[in-house]
Amino acid sequence: MTKEQLLAMVSERYDKLQALNKINNFYDYEKEFEDIWKELGQSVFETNLSKFSADRRKKKTLTRFGEININNKHPFSKGINGFQISPRMQELMVYAGQLDSYEKCNEVIREFIDVDVSTTQVYRLTDKYGKEVQKDVNKERTLTPLKKDEVLYVQADGSMLLTREEGWKEVKVGRMFKSSDCIHADQKAGWISNSQYVAHLGNNKDFTKSMDDLIESYGKSGNQLLFVSDGAIWIKNWIEDAFPGAISILDYYHACEHLHLFTCNYFADKEKEKIWVTAQKQLLLQSEVLSVIRNIEKLAGKNKEAQKLIAYYQSNKDRMDYKRYQQIGCGIIGSGAIESAHRTVVQKRMKQSGQRWTMQGAQNMLNLRVVNKNLQWNKIITLAKYGFKAAA
Repeated sequence: MTKEQLLAMVSERYDKLQALNKINNFYDYEKEFEDIWKELGQSVFETNLSKFSADRRKKKTLTRFGEININNKHPFSKGINGFQISPRMQELMVYAGQLDSYEKCNEVIREFIDVDVSTTQVYRLTDKYGKEVQKDVNKERTLTPLKKDEVLYVQADGSMLLTREEGWKEVKVGRMFKSSDCIHADQKAGWISNSQYVAHLGNNKDFTKSMDDLIESYGKSGNQLLFVSDGAIWIKNWIEDAFPGAISILDYYHACEHLHLFTCNYFADKEKEKIWVTAQKQLLLQSEVLSVIRNIEKLAGKNKEAQKLIAYYQSNKDRMDYKRYQQIGCGIIGSGAIESAHRTVVQKRMKQSGQRWTMQGAQNMLNLRVVNKNLQWNKIITLAKYGFKAAA
C-alpha cells in the first residue's frame, strides 16, 4: 500500500470525521468515531495485505476488524491452526470461550469489538487450544523461590462435575501460595495476591504427579512446606507418602463441622449445645484435641455418632496442633483458599445451568482456566502466533 493510498482512505472519511463536531452527546460522538475508525482500519488492513502479486484470487479471513480479503499469494492467507481466522482473533475468541459459556461469547465479542462470531467457531477454537496447551500447563512453577522466612502453603480438594460419559466425576484442584502472598490490611478479610493452580479430571495419581513436580521444584523445603486439607484419605496418604517432613494441617473449620454434625442431633437444648460446642472449639484452638475427645466420651458414652467423631479426631490428632500452626507463616488453619479456587477455576465456567462435558472437553477447558489463573496466557498467544506444530 502506498502513502497516497493511505491518505486517500483517510480523506474519504474526512467529512464523516468533521460531522462528529455537530454531535452534542459524548456517547454518540464516541460510538460514531469508533465506527469510522473500525471501517478505516479494516480498509487499511485489507489493502495492506492484498497488494502482494498479480494474482487476484483472495481468501476471506476473520480478524478483529471483521472479515477481510487477503491475496492468495500472501503467507497470511493460509490460515493458522486449521482456521481461516487471524491469530489475534483466535486468541480473543479462546479467551472469551474460557471466560463464559459459548452462547454468550458472540454477544461479548460483538459488544466489545463489533465483530460477529458463531458459537460453533468459539467452541472449536477453545476446545482445540485447550487440548494443545495441556502438555505445557504447569510445566514450570509461577511463584518465586522460597526465602528463609517464608513458607509454602499447599491445598488440594475435589468437587464434582457432570460428564456425558460417566455422570458425576471429581475434579481435583490444587493451589499453592507463599506466606508472603497473604495480604491483610485494615482489619479487612485477607486475600492471596499470587497463587499457582493445578486442575485435573481423573485419578489421584496423575493429579499428585503434577503437584509433586511443582512442589519439588522449590527444593528441600522441609518444615517450610505446609499442607492444609480436609479429612479426605487420599490427600492425607499422599502427603504422608510424598512429603513426610512437611507440616500437614487438618482444616480447623472442617473439624468443627464434624463436631456440629454430632451435637445438632445429640442436644435437645440448643442453648446448651451452643455453650458446649463453643468450649470445645476453643480447646481445639489451644491444641487440646485429647481433652475434646475425653469430653465427648463423658458426654455421649457409647453413642454411635460420638464414636465416629472420636475415631475421626483420633486418626487426625497429629494434624490438629492449631495453636502452633497459627504461629507459622501467616497463621492459616483453614482450607478456604482451595474452596475459593474451585469456585473460580471450575464452577464459575463449568457448572452453569444445564452444562455437561465430555471427559476430554472438560480437561481442555480446565487447562485454559488454569493457564489464565496462573497468569500464563502467553502460552496461548504463542500457539496463536506460531501455530500448534511450531510450538510443539
